[in-house]
Amino acid sequence: MVGAHAERGWGRAIHLPALSASPDDYEITAVAGTSQESARAAAGVWGARHAFDDARALMAHPEVDLVTMAVQLPQRDGLVDAAIAAGKHVYSEWPLALDAETAERFRTSAEKAGVQHAVGLQSRHHPAIRHVRDLIADGLVGEVLSTSLSYSLAAAEVWSQRYAALFDHTKGVNHLAVVAGHSLDMYRSVVGDFTELSATLTTRIRRVTMQETGSEIEVTSPDQIVVAGLLESGAASSAHFMTGGPRGDGFRIEVHGRAGRLVLRSTDDSLVGPDFVLTHARANGGPAEELPLPARYLPELAGVPSPVSNVHQVYADLARAIRTGEPFQPNFGTAVGTHRLLDAIKRSAKTGERQR
Repeated sequence: MVGAHAERGWGRAIHLPALSASPDDYEITAVAGTSQESARAAAGVWGARHAFDDARALMAHPEVDLVTMAVQLPQRDGLVDAAIAAGKHVYSEWPLALDAETAERFRTSAEKAGVQHAVGLQSRHHPAIRHVRDLIADGLVGEVLSTSLSYSLAAAEVWSQRYAALFDHTKGVNHLAVVAGHSLDMYRSVVGDFTELSATLTTRIRRVTMQETGSEIEVTSPDQIVVAGLLESGAASSAHFMTGGPRGDGFRIEVHGRAGRLVLRSTDDSLVGPDFVLTHARANGGPAEELPLPARYLPELAGVPSPVSNVHQVYADLARAIRTGEPFQPNFGTAVGTHRLLDAIKRSAKTGERQR
């Protein structure tokens, strides 16, 4: 685990319990941190035999088969390439890269090296998302005419310095990459890919305050993201991501079909792993009814927050792929598709031209 920490972080909160629940598949052998001291502290919490302050030394260790990159993209420079070159399987957090071209290079390198690869786009494994996907495929709403996605997220006015990269459009961890990236991958796993789109990006909150210093920094990344276009099915589709302000209302996905309508709403504004409520309105005009989640969609790992169970599913599928060579998602190919979509959004917003 690169980016292991004894007390905080996505790795500590999500990856550790997900891995600990799979003792037959995984043993946490080694951790890497920013210093030998922090790595040793993390090793004690994670139950690892080896602690490194150099991620590349971890990758070279013969007991390591899989390397998980639980560090943000700006701190990950060269590490995916290094793990592949070391012949290790790789699980990288999202975003995989700054753009689709780099993500494609990672996928090609991993395939040539014969290593399995996974990416942290685990929201497509959310039970409610899989349920809606199957209902559409089974024809519950008939021919799909249009779909929409909206997501609103509250934002603080004062931020810790460790989140400064969020507000820099060059760093690849801003709202477009992270908020829209996670959401659009989840969305496209349900309704299919865009075949053409137009997009608008704008920044409404132009300065934020850093907690540690009280100083303000300029915001260059967009906080309002609007996309409209057509899907592979021919259905019209739109997506709007709204960040900023004191309150958010989370996700709302609508699927309008000739035989009815599905509406999936989250009960909070969590980006990954919210609880969802699904309603179905029939074509006969009767009242919408709530659809319960069938037991077959319940996660293998019960009694934990959804992000943990979703990541646990990625690890379970990755273990099977390592043993058998079977295909699975989300992998680097999944990441390439989502990066291509984000690149098209940026091109459209910059040029004003529809992207196909």
